[in-house]
Amino acid sequence: MLCLAVLLILAVLLSLSWGQMKIPFSHVMAALLQGIAPGVADAGVPADQAAVLWHIRLPRTAVGLMVGAGLGISGAVLQGIFANPLADPGIIGVSSGASVGAIVAIALGLSSLSLFALPVFALLGALLAVLLTVSLSMRHGRIPVLTLLLAGVVVGMFLSAVTAAILTAMNENKMQEYLFWTIGGLDYRRWDHVLLAIGPMGTGIAVMLLLARHLNILVLGDTEARAVGMPVTLYRMALLLLASLTTAAGVCISGNIGFVGLVVPHMMRLLVGPDHRRLLPASLLAGGCFLVFCDAAGRVIFSGMEVRAGIMTAFIGTPYFLYLLRKQQRNLSD
Repeated sequence: MLCLAVLLILAVLLSLSWGQMKIPFSHVMAALLQGIAPGVADAGVPADQAAVLWHIRLPRTAVGLMVGAGLGISGAVLQGIFANPLADPGIIGVSSGASVGAIVAIALGLSSLSLFALPVFALLGALLAVLLTVSLSMRHGRIPVLTLLLAGVVVGMFLSAVTAAILTAMNENKMQEYLFWTIGGLDYRRWDHVLLAIGPMGTGIAVMLLLARHLNILVLGDTEARAVGMPVTLYRMALLLLASLTTAAGVCISGNIGFVGLVVPHMMRLLVGPDHRRLLPASLLAGGCFLVFCDAAGRVIFSGMEVRAGIMTAFIGTPYFLYLLRKQQRNLSD
């Protein structure tokens, strides 16, 4: 945990320093100190660097920390619920629902009228998709894991078809706007985006951390959990909705960023073990660190060109996903 905290601080400093305007670490620290405690000391930082730091890179980094942490811990929770290391937050229709909400806002022209229109519609779409998935899979007050998984796949396919149908009726400018959102990235994020998502994401993360011990019992199986008096359906539903809310709030301000919720929890499980009391905090820190670093690296990997965070996470996550898939196939064959 200490190593993860140090890596997280390093990733934040790199994110604040790297970019088209290179800001020395000394200026970053001085500007932060001056902003936190004004009048204590003369920062000595040029005005243009201070403006870039406080109005562009700090909100961008804050969004990256929130989204990465939320996706990391939500992925760990969903992998525990499904007992599958290949599960990620998009498996229950969150990403597909957010895409439908976003494209509706773009098609109606609402995204050009208000900064909050697209994030709010994406959040509502994601939550409605999750509720539809849960309602389709619930039988006699219980939610079978396999049925929930299949319902998520079906709902995701249906919502993808809805998105494609709306896309065919949109003009080129609106299609470009949707493509820009669906790739996922942290550019052009403002403090308004931070304020929009910090409430639901903070609440979801805090409650999931408190329920880590209960998730350990759920992983043992329904029979064992009921044997110790746990209301399995209640806790499974609560954890599922919390993970969905956290993921939806993150997706609505950053677009669809894949592989964070898949790769990070699995890597942390190898490092800290399967106990969710350690796995959830580790996934929280590592998720924030991973996304912030990917975003910072995307700004400097090519001179004069920025690679969006969603592309960077896919480049890094895809080979690891294929490795997990291959490893699982070998285990099944053995």
